Amino acid sequence: MVRPAAEPPVRSAAEPLVRSAPEPPVRSADVLLADGATVHLRPIRPDDADAVVALHSRFSLRTRYLRYFSPYPRIPPRDLTRFVEVDHWDREALVAELDDQLIAVGRYERLGAGAPDAEVAFVVEDAHQGRGVGSALLEHLAAAALEAGITRFVAEVLPENAPMLRVFADAGYQVRREYADGVVHLDFPIAPNERSRQVQERREHRAEATSVARLLNPKGIAVYGASRTGRGVGASVLGYLRSAGFAGPVVAVHPSAGPPAVPSLVDAGVAVDLAVVAVPAEAVPAVVADAAAAGVHGLVVLSSGFAEAGPAGAAAQQALLRAVRARGMRLVGPNCFGLANPAVRLNATLAPQLPAPGRVGLFSQSGAFGIALLAEADRRGVGLSSFVSVGNRADVSGNDLLQYWQDDPGTDVLLLYLETVGNPRKFARLARGIGRHKPIVAVSGLVRPPALAAAGGPDAAGLAALFASSGVIRVDTVPELFDVADLLAHQPLPAGDRVGVVTNMAPLGALAADACIRCGLVVAAGYPRDIGLGGSAAALAAALRETLADPGVDSLVVALSPSLPLGAPAESLAGPPGPPGPPGADLLGGAVVQVVGAGEKPVVATLLAGPLPTAVRGYPWVEEAARALGRVSAYARWRREPPGAVPDLPDLDPGRPDLLAAYGIHVVPSTVAEDEESAVAAAWKCGFPVAVKVAAEELRHRHDLGAVRLDVRTEADVRAAYQELVARFGGAVLVQRMVAPGVPCAVEVVVDPAFGPVVGFGLSGLASELLGDRAWRPAPLTDRDAAALVRAPRAAPLLAEADHAALADLLLRVGRLADEHPEVRRLSANPVLARPDGLSVLHASLQLGEPMPRRDTGPRRL
Repeated sequence: MVRPAAEPPVRSAAEPLVRSAPEPPVRSADVLLADGATVHLRPIRPDDADAVVALHSRFSLRTRYLRYFSPYPRIPPRDLTRFVEVDHWDREALVAELDDQLIAVGRYERLGAGAPDAEVAFVVEDAHQGRGVGSALLEHLAAAALEAGITRFVAEVLPENAPMLRVFADAGYQVRREYADGVVHLDFPIAPNERSRQVQERREHRAEATSVARLLNPKGIAVYGASRTGRGVGASVLGYLRSAGFAGPVVAVHPSAGPPAVPSLVDAGVAVDLAVVAVPAEAVPAVVADAAAAGVHGLVVLSSGFAEAGPAGAAAQQALLRAVRARGMRLVGPNCFGLANPAVRLNATLAPQLPAPGRVGLFSQSGAFGIALLAEADRRGVGLSSFVSVGNRADVSGNDLLQYWQDDPGTDVLLLYLETVGNPRKFARLARGIGRHKPIVAVSGLVRPPALAAAGGPDAAGLAALFASSGVIRVDTVPELFDVADLLAHQPLPAGDRVGVVTNMAPLGALAADACIRCGLVVAAGYPRDIGLGGSAAALAAALRETLADPGVDSLVVALSPSLPLGAPAESLAGPPGPPGPPGADLLGGAVVQVVGAGEKPVVATLLAGPLPTAVRGYPWVEEAARALGRVSAYARWRREPPGAVPDLPDLDPGRPDLLAAYGIHVVPSTVAEDEESAVAAAWKCGFPVAVKVAAEELRHRHDLGAVRLDVRTEADVRAAYQELVARFGGAVLVQRMVAPGVPCAVEVVVDPAFGPVVGFGLSGLASELLGDRAWRPAPLTDRDAAALVRAPRAAPLLAEADHAALADLLLRVGRLADEHPEVRRLSANPVLARPDGLSVLHASLQLGEPMPRRDTGPRRL
């Protein structure tokens, strides 16, 4: 709703109106609006002329006046041609499309040949104003203009057009305003900046959270596929919805079932915004059309036969996704287990019964795994705030759920089962932010691709470290997932890693202490504390209170044997009685009940041969208690640390052709010698002394194999070294000038399926490689990431005298390079000699490929 872009410059009669272009750029995108609905953005096409006229006809008089500064009752043919025919470079136009109708148009036009400025204008249909369509168009127009070398937008807006002025003001750009001739003149640079990125991320967060909230809090629900026989998936879900007590209308839709089912949701005459679909795959497209016509916001497609069924199913899934998004809806599934919100008695799953309401959010990518997760939560008594199983994850993903749970006041702990991560960089960014306030616990079936394994990427320990660096508690099993969740949901976070162990049996106390140490905890001085097998419940309660009051203790592990008489009646202890158990179980359990929750320190307990009272969060074995406490303590340690920042780096020169040098990564020059005379010439050129090495990348740092000759000082020595190396290893050699000695290190980058590019660091050499002694962090690195990475390998004490700041700077540069260049598949710098006065990168290699899509950068898109 700003004035039309300026008239194009006068052209000669021979010059075509539109510059020829083979195909418009790929700028189509599905975008979530502020209300959580989807809209499709794409470049305008000449065949959109009729749709543009229809859109214009639906504008109110005020909208036309604010857009065109005049009534502009109809679009003249000449203007219409200019509107729909653009060259996608000097002139671009994007349309917003919903249910096969255009609802908005935005455009820019360059102000002169080669000019860096362009005038921007857009207009949104009245019925869709206030939904964020204009903001989305502005983001995508700016991205397209930057590709064309345009760096600044200008616009003219009537002063009374407050909504449009807000669109520009709220975009995060540095907007300059001038008022003249009754018009507000705006201009602003369109390159992304920190504020514009934050604005974009906040909008994305609100839209995705709103979208999921509408799925989990529907006003009414339709179930497609509930047969008249009462059998089958549809009938089961319908029964579970009704038995759960959902308060809104629940409508059964089936073409032939008869009343109370309806053949079409449009015929139901009730407000329904969530549809659960349990029909054969080939019938799903008709369901989408019917649900959209009835005003449904989201579909939960339980039906199988899509991407999991092969190429034909994958094509059907893509068609389903396009159809759903084209109508402004969101899709959970297909091939999923459903979703649930116990707080509103919503059970749109295949589980007959849900766990009790609680404060734990549960996400499962796998439908089959969802069954196990819900059953285990119910068995453990872990209350859920919400549950979503996404199956094939065509649309709604774990990242969407993270956005929703971030601000959900009813969710304190987030549990994830992950098989893949569709947008790994976004996942890492979200986890880092959310984990500062709400713990995220993940059990994953992530499979490392063979190419990644061959590239030497993170092993299981490295993957756990990667999760931990983003604030995610990664566990190995479903029972451990709930062990940790139970502790997080009912106990405070520990202030440190020091643990006090209280027991009534010395061997059990020693076992507990050993388990704590293995789990990364520190047994506090004076512990384990043993009250003895004959100790009374009162003595145990006193020992527990004293331990919790000990300033040298951050958490408490209680390991008990109930087998001996204890000399105090159960009714003398506070707390409810426990379930039946061995003699003394109620007494000891009651003693623990007295102290659990009494302070700000977490307490985990194990009672051998019997359960603890329900008020106590107990574990069957002390190893399980220690493991859960160790996971939580490591998370609490991460939360206590400042988050760090991605720093500005000096000496960056993006224009240099050498990618490593462009990022200030300077490699000591070396020369490949194919024959003896070339080796001698290279040595004289470098200047003696030199190093002579086998040229093969996998051997050039292998001193242990004799593949390196150092401190070669004469021509004769060069010839001898060449002859020895070729005789033993064959191939060519490398000749390189000698540098000051240091501790050999290795820096690498690989592309991980869960985190995108990750930076690895460790000491170079056979022992480190065999032991997998590499530490990993996702790119880009913060200053704290880089410093921690230097200290993380088990062999890091060997770097005590090295320049840690220089190593951290190198890691920051490598991480920045990997983050900004999606074509990087692998980077290796090995060896890097670390010295007290700096470092030398002796060898480095880059493997490049087609740039991988970066859905975490650029304008918002699904």
